[in-house]
Amino acid sequence: MSSFAEGPHFDDLAVGDVFTAPSMTLTPGRAACHQSILGSRLQLSLDEHLARAVTGGPLADPGLVWDVAIGQSTSVTRRVVANLFYRGLGFRRLPALGDTLATRTEVVGLRQNVSRPTGLAALRITTTDQDGRLVLDFWRCAMLPLSSPDISTGHADDLSGIGTAPDLTPLMSFVTSWDLDRWPAIEGPEVEAGTVWELQAGDVVTSAPELARLTLNLAHVHHDRFSQPTGRLVYGGHTIGLALAQLTKTLPHLLTIGGWHGCDHTGPVREGDTVRSTIEVTSVARDACGLRTADLRVLVTAHDDDGDRDVLDWRPIVVVR
Repeated sequence: MSSFAEGPHFDDLAVGDVFTAPSMTLTPGRAACHQSILGSRLQLSLDEHLARAVTGGPLADPGLVWDVAIGQSTSVTRRVVANLFYRGLGFRRLPALGDTLATRTEVVGLRQNVSRPTGLAALRITTTDQDGRLVLDFWRCAMLPLSSPDISTGHADDLSGIGTAPDLTPLMSFVTSWDLDRWPAIEGPEVEAGTVWELQAGDVVTSAPELARLTLNLAHVHHDRFSQPTGRLVYGGHTIGLALAQLTKTLPHLLTIGGWHGCDHTGPVREGDTVRSTIEVTSVARDACGLRTADLRVLVTAHDDDGDRDVLDWRPIVVVR
């Protein structure tokens, strides 16, 4: 009996393979469940009246949008051993609640590992709404097992150049169409290059399989603690989502998240860990309309009974009025 029904092994893949998943409508119920697990405090995603006044509709939290897109991409990575990185995630537009997301995942590079029976699959993920408008375009690299340790696929692509810098031009054009005069003056610390906030309070990781189910994430390792010798791991986007929540607590005046330069998972996270962020502003730029975009670096550590370990190096781009 073929095992492909539970997801491909690395040696089942070829460059150019395309995978799809069920489309998903962003409903208020799904948004509320997502916010209850991760706690994002972006004002435009919390206040529907404000969002209607500023943007013309109830804006979905960007963290919900990227979690659904990543979850939809797991049709190809159900057997994932580890997610290594994300690159070049850029919003082209920000969906409203009521919009429906569909995601296309294409294999764009393959490299078999020498030291273990696994391989790296580079994936390009594009997400559109119900009208075919592009929402997200980014790259992801996942490690998958071979169906047999004796297989040699010959795949040896150079994955170091996978991905490009996110292009925020479409998003900034989208944002400048908003009625930004309706955006309130929210107090928050000045966002200046070189500023660092080392947070003392962390967030406990809870409801990990619930988040995976909510966002259509099929990876066995996030649901079945017996699927790998190391036990069940937390979905990487869960850690990113908690880092986003800590970012929005620190900078409550953020307008939105424009994208990510990239994200590296530097260590595993398990349910019950407490995660804590250090946030650095690496650069700030201002556009012709007076909006500022700031490149950040968010380093996250996880704490358990054995101490602290590094788990995430996230480089988001935020938009500030």
